[in-house]
Amino acid sequence: MKKKEKQNLINRPPVVVVLGHVDHGKSSLLEAIRDFKITSKESGGITQHIGAYEVEHDGKKITFIDTPGHEAFCAMRSRGARIADIAILVVAGEEGVKPQTKEAIDCIKEEKIPAILAINKMDKQEANAQKVKSALTKENFIVEDMGGDIPSVETSATQKTGIKELLEMIILVAEMQDLKTDADTQAKGTVIETHIDEKRGSTAILLVQQGTLNLKDIVATPTVCGKIKKMEDFVGDMVNEAPPSKPVAVLGFESLSKIGEQFEVFESIEKAKEYIMTAEPKMKETVEEAGGKKALKIIIKTDVLGSLEAIEKMINDLPQDEITIQILKSGAGLISEDDVQMAYTSGAKIFSFHTAPSGSAANLANQKAVKILSYEVIYELIDNLKKAMKSTVESETIRRDLGKLKILKVFRTEKERQIVGGSVIEGEVLNSARIEVLRNDEIIGRGRADQLQKEKKNVEKGVIDDEVGILYIGNGKIQEGDILQFFVEEKKKFEF
Repeated sequence: MKKKEKQNLINRPPVVVVLGHVDHGKSSLLEAIRDFKITSKESGGITQHIGAYEVEHDGKKITFIDTPGHEAFCAMRSRGARIADIAILVVAGEEGVKPQTKEAIDCIKEEKIPAILAINKMDKQEANAQKVKSALTKENFIVEDMGGDIPSVETSATQKTGIKELLEMIILVAEMQDLKTDADTQAKGTVIETHIDEKRGSTAILLVQQGTLNLKDIVATPTVCGKIKKMEDFVGDMVNEAPPSKPVAVLGFESLSKIGEQFEVFESIEKAKEYIMTAEPKMKETVEEAGGKKALKIIIKTDVLGSLEAIEKMINDLPQDEITIQILKSGAGLISEDDVQMAYTSGAKIFSFHTAPSGSAANLANQKAVKILSYEVIYELIDNLKKAMKSTVESETIRRDLGKLKILKVFRTEKERQIVGGSVIEGEVLNSARIEVLRNDEIIGRGRADQLQKEKKNVEKGVIDDEVGILYIGNGKIQEGDILQFFVEEKKKFEF
């Protein structure tokens, strides 16, 4: 049996994920690779978001996973999905290491996969490859010519230079891994993307990692199952089978599965449903209780679930000690009238990523004055969500008690104005501070200190045991023995 299995082992194409800081050229580099290796006829066929594509170089195939970024990639990994064989870290030659570069490096290290450094935007005059390499050394990401084992390639996505060298490096790194699998076993793999197609229903993008997936196979993840009714490659062509390392879009799942879930093939729908019942418990959505804190209510809609899960993970990582983010509704697809109505009745904000409202939803949003915030970059969405959190927190004023003054003498009383003198018995009293007039521990008046004097000189404050005179402006008539509580009201500060 072992001998037979060994004979069935075949070489498979490497699966590559591209990571790096926003605006460092990940997308443009992938586009350059597509333009370099895919014919215009094929390129014209790429009309759907499949989340992956294949190229061929020197007779060898390479599969690229096109995720929204390392956030989505790490979200897949959090479910135990090992999808990539090689990671390309893209760093802009003129900018160097940025915060998301470091996060991508952490993700690569956690995944424990070989990496290739692509120093992009080398067409720019200020680009400095050596400076980039030196900065990466501080992150323990050491390239070969700095004494490490990570190969590097200099590229320009706009000029389409270094693309051939990058592809050759990928093939070399893949050959060193000796990637093999059994194509004759039942297919297994990972869900790398899902979305709702208005015309076709639930669409799942599957990466086959073992065996061969066939049209009409019955497949299941721990949360959903179905029979494959239609299978397409990354250019939208119909295919009847998908060998290892091939990404395909399939129709037939009963509903959307979660990104990063493993799929398997079963003999029947009954067997598939039994598997779902016995699989690990589904991840339950958690709604954080406000618990007396301020709550920012939001609705999130994205083009695909991979983006949604990445965004939700980043939101969960935000500090919520001062304010709770309540996701009232989230999902993939167009923003619907129901989404707008929920936002209107609950006072929630709608955050959309790579999607838009339907025509009727847009009209309703205009009628109800519901603002839809649209984004093309995940980090821009998160940054503006942070601003909304900050604005919500800082719209609240907080009171800070300063000190108390015991009234010893009332010098003059006019309508809403009194000149009084007293001794500071607690804390400090400040000029222009707000005042509560206490008599037998009850508030009998409120106002402010318009002028503060000590030894007949104007001062800004008085401390314990100081005797000061004040011009009080406010209601309530102050008497000897009353206590004036000085305080200020400030906008609450919120920092990430």
